[in-house]
Formats: sequence, structure tokens, C-alpha cells
Amino acid sequence: MTILPPDPDPDPDLDALRMTLARLRGQRGWTFDELAERSGLARRTLIDLEHGRTTGSVTTWHALAHAFHVPIEDLLGTLCDNHTPPGTPDA
Repeated sequence: MTILPPDPDPDPDLDALRMTLARLRGQRGWTFDELAERSGLARRTLIDLEHGRTTGSVTTWHALAHAFHVPIEDLLGTLCDNHTPPGTPDA
């Protein structure tokens, strides 16, 4: 099996998102195969998400939230950690 390195200049917000996925998977001691079975997603999709080769869709992250039994905000909230939301006075 060949595992390619992540993009050389990853987006910091997306990097935080993939780290959240890796942390949740690691905390449970789940393999990619086990998470695939629990989420209904393809193993390759999960590997690509965790290695930063894809961002996934809302449907993908929704399935992961259910698999981990966490609110979807726990997964996607990292996208908002380091910036001011659009439409606020500081934006």
C-alpha cells in the first residue's frame, strides 16, 4: 500500500479539521476499517480525509459525527477557531 504525503502547503483550518478526525479515531482506538464500517464511508475516503487529500462533503462529516456520537459542530467547529466570521465588524 502506498501512502502519499500531504500537500506541502496545507490550509491551517483544514489541517485542524483533519487533526480532529485523527484525534477522535485515535481516542477510540479505531482502525480505518472500523470507522468505515461504523460510518458507512469508504476506507479510502477516510484515509484521504485524515491525510488532507480531500475535504469531504457535509454528508461525509455528518456520517462521521454520527459514527463518533458527537454533534457535527464538534467536528466542523475547528474551521472557525482562527478567524473572524464574515459579516462581523472585525472581518
